[in-house]
Amino acid sequence: MKKFLTAAATAAAIMTANAVGFAAANPFEDVPADHWAYDAVAQLAADGVIEGYGDGTYRGDQEITRYEMAQMVARAMARTNVSSADRAMIDRLAAEFADELNSLGVRVAALEKKVDNVKWKGWIGYEYWNDRHEGTTHYNLQRFQFQLNPIVQINEHWQGRARLKYLSDANTASNIGANAGDDSKFEMDRIWAEGKYGTTKIQLGKISYETRLDRGLVLGNRLAGGILTFGNQLQATIGAGRQARDPNRNRANTVDNMQFLELTYHANDKFDLGAAYYHLKNKRAYKDGAGRFWKSWDNSSDAFGSETRNIWEVGMTYTFSPKWLMNLAYARSNGDWASKYKQAYNIEFDYNGGRYPDMKPGNFGAFIAYRHMGRGAVIFPTYDETYTFTNNGTVRGFNVGAAYVFDKNIMGTVLYFRGKELGDSSDRDTSTLYTTLQFFF
Repeated sequence: MKKFLTAAATAAAIMTANAVGFAAANPFEDVPADHWAYDAVAQLAADGVIEGYGDGTYRGDQEITRYEMAQMVARAMARTNVSSADRAMIDRLAAEFADELNSLGVRVAALEKKVDNVKWKGWIGYEYWNDRHEGTTHYNLQRFQFQLNPIVQINEHWQGRARLKYLSDANTASNIGANAGDDSKFEMDRIWAEGKYGTTKIQLGKISYETRLDRGLVLGNRLAGGILTFGNQLQATIGAGRQARDPNRNRANTVDNMQFLELTYHANDKFDLGAAYYHLKNKRAYKDGAGRFWKSWDNSSDAFGSETRNIWEVGMTYTFSPKWLMNLAYARSNGDWASKYKQAYNIEFDYNGGRYPDMKPGNFGAFIAYRHMGRGAVIFPTYDETYTFTNNGTVRGFNVGAAYVFDKNIMGTVLYFRGKELGDSSDRDTSTLYTTLQFFF
């Protein structure tokens, strides 16, 4: 809208509060006659909230531009002695003139919270897996995914957050659930409240959490409970709750009671290090699909302790340059089964953010890693390209990947894993190719 209000129209609105007469003057040359702003401005003028140019006049020989109107709205926004109804109308007008208010240096961020307390983020995209295991099933999956992440501003310190996910099989045009082979469903698999007080963060609910010091090697899933993070250079994260997990994606889900402590120390701009401890308890969680304990695959043996599992971990990240960094992490669980099952480690070199480069058009990131993921030392890793279809739950091998930002908020990713799936009697070759094209909003 180029022109807003004439002196005659304003005078008519103030003197008569006649919305019909106000709209008939049509001061918004590029706005339909039934636009809500006509009535809003008429009411604000009648209530004495709109104050013209600051000297009590509307300069009857001039029509008012968008920029001039923004100045009036800015002054109205600063007023405190207005009714709740008038405040709501001011907020709506300020949203209409947000660009002009920004150019005036008015803080619109606070206004946006009033106008709309919910922000929507997420992505839609296409995913493809080609997963091969020596002597067994070859998996080939194409699917579309829609992910929605609402953020609700509750007050100055607290937000409500959630994640909604919908998956659709691209091969059959049918729907699939959150994991390959599930029945179709649109699900909210994360929902939590998050509060921040200085350097302290509190999270309560079903929370998205990824272990920091190992980039999700031990855990990149969800926790139903609470997480407290505090500190600055030395940061501690304490969590407790229930962890739903299905490490092989082909067994009935089990639930662990879990407590953990993760410490990270930011020594300087180049060097970070940390340590973590995870305690899990659930009698069913350490059995395979046939009811055998993970310790020895012996149905009569539970010497490992069928109810508990403890995992200790250390890790570090070293930044060589603004483009290059290295991450090292090692985790080990208790129990007396073979060492290959109770240890996990990650040796990774990232270039320009690795698989998560900055979302600038033309930006490129890449990584190379060697990973060993023993099923007793990981809970639910975040590496889809190595863990999605693995039957046994323990793999080791090389992982490479790259990501490219084609345009603003559009990114493609290619990841490849090749190595061994480790079994009790013999190992077998395995490889996975994973690609995705994502459109973020």
